[in-house]
Amino acid sequence: MDVGQKSREEFSLIYFFMSTCKQCRRAGEKLFLKGERCLLPKCAMVKKNYPPGQHGKKMVRRVSDYGMQLAVKQRIKRSYGIKEKQLKNYFGKVKDKTGDIGKLLLQKLEMRMDNIVYRSGLADSRRQARQMVTHGFFSIGGHNVNIPSYECKVGEAIKIKESKLKKVYIEEKIKNISKKESNIDWVLFDSQEAVIKVIGIPGHRETGESGNVQMVIEYYSR
Repeated sequence: MDVGQKSREEFSLIYFFMSTCKQCRRAGEKLFLKGERCLLPKCAMVKKNYPPGQHGKKMVRRVSDYGMQLAVKQRIKRSYGIKEKQLKNYFGKVKDKTGDIGKLLLQKLEMRMDNIVYRSGLADSRRQARQMVTHGFFSIGGHNVNIPSYECKVGEAIKIKESKLKKVYIEEKIKNISKKESNIDWVLFDSQEAVIKVIGIPGHRETGESGNVQMVIEYYSR
């Protein structure tokens, strides 16, 4: 690898971290898009706890109801790592159903395969979980599944492939998961079988979005 190529790769990595941190700074809170790095003192929300841009420190805005709805929608999109069209499609699937529309929308987001891998503790962030899924780390019912948006069902088991169990990262993660207790009671990781089991449906308590998601419903119901 020549010096020029190495410099370009280093610049790309720095730009990736900067652009990701800007999403948290724009939202005004940590979205934990980079996993454990977000817990360190070097986190951008610790060093630069204000909106990005030249006038970020001095920026004071009066936020309308629409602005609040938009901000919450953007934050949820960034947290789950999905596009506008995807979130709108999820809303379209639940808007005519009976029951709590906000709860149903969150369940759609939480039952995504990449999110379940993240909730199991195998990944430090949803971004990392999505990468693991697309790289073919898992199978369901003996079939390879590499689609992050795959909607898992209660009773399904997501198995880590034998070839991936030999990776040092996976070995360390399995050890760490077995040592700590999870606060998610609808996803269970079986370290003996190396399987993620979906044993229930997520509620507002697990997602922490009970009050916020209603703003997303109001935004799309305008």
